[in-house]
Amino acid sequence: LLGVQLLKMEDGLGEISLAIEEKHTNSWSVAHGGVLLALVDAAMAIAARSADPDDRSVVTIELKNSFMQAANGQVHVVGKVVHQSTTMAFCEARVFDEDAKLCCLATGTFKYFKNLPTRVRKVNTSN
Repeated sequence: LLGVQLLKMEDGLGEISLAIEEKHTNSWSVAHGGVLLALVDAAMAIAARSADPDDRSVVTIELKNSFMQAANGQVHVVGKVVHQSTTMAFCEARVFDEDAKLCCLATGTFKYFKNLPTRVRKVNTSN
């Protein structure tokens, strides 16, 4: 929905990018904080999954973010695992703007879960 592009998913690293469009901005015409939080969450989850030899799914347990400056243009997000246990991954992510300036720094904790069967979403067709 956001238009995120996956760049890397390997060895505890997750890299994604997004071209900030008007739909991603706040009333000051810069990237909305919620968009940036979604990006750091995704990059860290990708990193956590890529570090797991059992290819388990993850859920976010904790997420902390510091906004340092506004982000616009093409943003690049790098997530990495900084520590891993058998059940958890502790990660960090950085958001850079198109001038390679650091815009956000985040940390997150992710819990590993065995992959669950895909659920079929029920659609209500009655009117």
